[in-house]
Amino acid sequence: MRKAFVIVTALLLAAFALQFVFAAVGAFTKPAGDDAYALHSVTGMAVIPVLTLLTILFAVLAKAPGRLVGLAVLPLGLVVVQALIAGLASGATDAAGASTPFGLTIAGLHALNGIIAVHVVVGVHQAARKLAPPAPAGAARVTVREGEPA
Repeated sequence: MRKAFVIVTALLLAAFALQFVFAAVGAFTKPAGDDAYALHSVTGMAVIPVLTLLTILFAVLAKAPGRLVGLAVLPLGLVVVQALIAGLASGATDAAGASTPFGLTIAGLHALNGIIAVHVVVGVHQAARKLAPPAPAGAARVTVREGEPA
């Protein structure tokens, strides 16, 4: 279970990294339609929450220390905060539907919260790797005898 914990945290970290790519895709899509942020939305509202729940499950099954299980739960709360920030930023427009300085400031907090979430997931992944058993001695070692092709 501890190796599965490492794997799922790596997948979660990759999903968070892709979130930044998908946000950039949305930001630089011209003309920007309603679907410009589709990948960002699906990843943030479905993939990351599922991977976070799996991270929590594998942390418990791996019998991780309580502090690490708590740290594994934190990204789920940050994802909820992300959705709230995004909704508030979207709602903070003027009568014509254009962005306001307040809305743009809130949108900046959305990015900041994403960076914090990545930082937390990096910490969970590092702790999971320390918790996992080391590879058996010699498992990754390849011996080449002198005179044999490498």
